[in-house]
Amino acid sequence: MEGGRGNLGSEVPPNEEGGSGGKHGFPPVRLAWPDVGAEEAAAVAEVLASGRLTMGPKVAELERLLAAACGVEHAVAVSSGTAALHLAVLALGLEPGDEVIVPAYTFPATANVVALAGLKPVLVDVDPVTMNIDPAKVEPVRRTKAIMAVHLFGRPARLEELPTVTLIEDAAGALGARRQGRPCGGIGLVGCLSFHPRKIVTTGEGGAVTTNDASLAEAVAQLRHHGWKPPELADLPVPGLNYRLSDILCAVGIPQLLRLEELLAARERIAAGYAERLAGLPVVLPGADEGDRHGWQAYVIQVERRGEVLESLRVKGIEAQIGTYALHRLSAYADQGPFPGADRAFERALALPFHTRLTESDLDRVVEALTAM
Repeated sequence: MEGGRGNLGSEVPPNEEGGSGGKHGFPPVRLAWPDVGAEEAAAVAEVLASGRLTMGPKVAELERLLAAACGVEHAVAVSSGTAALHLAVLALGLEPGDEVIVPAYTFPATANVVALAGLKPVLVDVDPVTMNIDPAKVEPVRRTKAIMAVHLFGRPARLEELPTVTLIEDAAGALGARRQGRPCGGIGLVGCLSFHPRKIVTTGEGGAVTTNDASLAEAVAQLRHHGWKPPELADLPVPGLNYRLSDILCAVGIPQLLRLEELLAARERIAAGYAERLAGLPVVLPGADEGDRHGWQAYVIQVERRGEVLESLRVKGIEAQIGTYALHRLSAYADQGPFPGADRAFERALALPFHTRLTESDLDRVVEALTAM
């Protein structure tokens, strides 16, 4: 397995990162560990020495690299993946009460930004195997103005099977993934990326909006900077937000983005190591459709009695976590449902430790713990 290069990232809260280690004296097997080190430290030092800590050249450099990686003309760096989703929705200029279709099984931010924009998130069930939105369940109505499709855990969604409605790609965990040869984040009208510490490229916190639409990119750039429209700042044409990403954080992400293929290849090897060891066990392994390339943001299996398995792993010092959330089980979205596919995914999905510091013995230890269940 590929070794890491040091860790400059902070710990992620329990709901994101996993457990805190075991009770038997073994060192924990971490759920996630950003692949950052000396190059990132040097890049940050360079920014600090320059005195240009935000809205400087590192932002533009990161944006150029992201646009190339997603095969689009424009990328706009913002402060988080949630900010990217929020600005993408706002930039569409939809009317209050317009409907946006959202998968019923996803991280809540996907639906939250729709609701906070004054729009109506309409949940649609997912395929319980792929855990992505089920195109057969999508039934647009008159007020359906967009579909927010998620490439969950890095697995490309079947976007071409969706109805012809404005497509927002939640590609938060799919940087480097490809759907039938096309880069995720560059297929819909607009794509949204995240650089959270569990993502393949991290800036600590951060995100980006990607698009081929110049006017949409301009609107996102304006909204991330309070509504100002450069170069003139004498007037504020529209109200906006402070969703900027600093040069310091961009400097952390640039060296990783330059090694994107290397990082993805390392994760593919770790995924293959898991698949080899888990063969024959009563679990559903993650995968992708033929012709697709998985982004491997996380390694999420499906097991029966997930709660018991999760607790058993944590007791043994193996940091693990649920996959993500069935939104209709949360109070904010409890008025929709039922969604049996989302229920099944939520009840069975288990995220195993997954990062480039994992060793062969770490993988053995995780699978041995699963085998003992």
